Parts: sequence; structure tokens; C-alpha cells
Amino acid sequence: MGFAVMSMTDAAAGRVKAIVEKSGPNAKGIRVGIKKGGCAGMEYTVDLVTEPNPRDDLIEHAGAKVWIEPSAVLYLLGTQMDFETTQMRSGFIFTNPNQTSACGCGESVELKPADLAALAKQRATESPSA
Repeated sequence: MGFAVMSMTDAAAGRVKAIVEKSGPNAKGIRVGIKKGGCAGMEYTVDLVTEPNPRDDLIEHAGAKVWIEPSAVLYLLGTQMDFETTQMRSGFIFTNPNQTSACGCGESVELKPADLAALAKQRATESPSA
């Protein structure tokens, strides 16, 4: 693939590295996926990786490693992963162009598969020397 499925901010990379450091010597990074659930239909999953799956896509930023489940790739194309801490909560935030709606509490989302033709067209206009 010519581009990363997902990107992550410095804050997200810092949190991933902190999770790995606190999880012992076998921890390598985290794995992001999508599962059915919640009132809007889908939820993001975030799990610790001790044994990377060779079929997963790997993104790296600032020393942090995030693997993407193959079944989630089409729903996560173009997504930016961030981490925020507020007075009410702390957690990963996904800014996903494939999200069509979310529940009121923000814990579940409705996603559509990425439009691959639109992504290819966008990539062509962003890199005129291609």
C-alpha cells in the first residue's frame, strides 16, 4: 500500500509508548480494530500486542507501533488517532472520515467503508509528480 491506513498524533504515540512501557517486556504496541456493538452499531477496539499478526498493517510514529486488523482497514482509511485527557475522561480519539454518525455518549459509531476511488483521486491531486 502506498500510504498508511491511519495516522497518529504525537499525543497518541506518547500514550501508546506509555502503555507498552507499563505492560512488561513482551508488549510491542497496540492493535486497533472495529467490532459490532454499541447503540450506533460499531465500536473501536484497542488491545495490547505481544505477538504481532503478520496480516495486520503496521503504522509507526515517534517510536510507537500500532497494528490495524485487516477487517478494519476499509473502515479506518484516512483516520487520525489522537489521545486526549479532559476533566471527564481520557482516551484515544479517532477522527474518521468514514464515520456517518455517533451515539450521544460517543462510545460507538456508525461507519461506512472508505471510498477507494475518491482516495485514489485525492492521492493523485496531492502528489503531482506521481
